[in-house]
Amino acid sequence: MTIAADKQAFHARLLSIGSDRYHDKHPFHVMLHGGRCTMTQVRAWVLNRYYYQTRIPMKDAAFLSRCDDPQMRRAWRSRIEDHDGGHDEGGGIRRWLRLAEAVGLDADFVASTKGVLPATRFAVDAYVAFVRQQPLLEAVASSLTELFAPKIHSERIAGLLEHYAFADDAALAYFRQRLVEAPQDVKFGLAYVLDHADTAEKQNAAVAALTFKTEVLWSQLDALYGAYVAPGLIPPGGWDGREGVTAAAAAEAAE
Repeated sequence: MTIAADKQAFHARLLSIGSDRYHDKHPFHVMLHGGRCTMTQVRAWVLNRYYYQTRIPMKDAAFLSRCDDPQMRRAWRSRIEDHDGGHDEGGGIRRWLRLAEAVGLDADFVASTKGVLPATRFAVDAYVAFVRQQPLLEAVASSLTELFAPKIHSERIAGLLEHYAFADDAALAYFRQRLVEAPQDVKFGLAYVLDHADTAEKQNAAVAALTFKTEVLWSQLDALYGAYVAPGLIPPGGWDGREGVTAAAAAEAAE
């Protein structure tokens, strides 16, 4: 087998993880994109996903703190800028808070992360710890869920616009921006993993890292489904479906 063919086979293994394991296939996302979620379920998703959004730049900062190569740091630091943004614009985190306001949640309540499900915190914090502790190759490989993100963002934009009254350009700005940012991020990350995973052992480690990341994403949706769909068991500390809902949204629901 040639080196080129081996790299192609490795690339195909990475892509197959998305086909088999990416969270676009989770029942909660099927409900969300198909317009079958209640507004309480939509709000629960927005609130819990915010915790993940806030930890992405923290994860990337942890990665940069371990990276000796200034060229790599220059390439990677744009990820922090994408999510944290500047003082005025605020990047992806502030765009997510605009979505929170659009679905009828108080932005300050969401930003407090009060009501985030324990399983969400556990999964997301495990991802940050993984990137902080594992070899750089595996840390980069874990980011390659970005390979599959444009598809889910496109489906989400279309589904939300079709089925939910809150959906408009301002509310969905986060997803539209990620359609631009994610391909740029993954171009560097994929090239790095394909070039540096030059043994079977390293390729297997990279595959395991990407698999782990899909499990982080999937487990967050498992937590949402269990708490707010079936069996509907909200754990201690989880959002009760009422706190943080704006007066206007509550009044509209009561009509």
